[in-house]
Amino acid sequence: MDDNTIKFRVTGEENSEMKQILTSVYNSLTEKGYNPINQIVGYLLSEDPTYITNHNNARALICRLDRDEVMQEIVRHYLFD
Repeated sequence: MDDNTIKFRVTGEENSEMKQILTSVYNSLTEKGYNPINQIVGYLLSEDPTYITNHNNARALICRLDRDEVMQEIVRHYLFD
């Protein structure tokens, strides 16, 4: 059994795509009159895509992201940026 901790890091390219997708989803939710922060958090916690509007293909876009990677980046930015 290996007790070593595995290190995980999102590359700059993946991080850039993540930001573009989240920004697009945020804008689509805003355009439809939703509170985008609440809706995105609901999606991240539940993985239920119905938290995200289909407007501008936002639901399909956010489903392309790995939720664990998104949450990791959020925590990293909160602590270090």
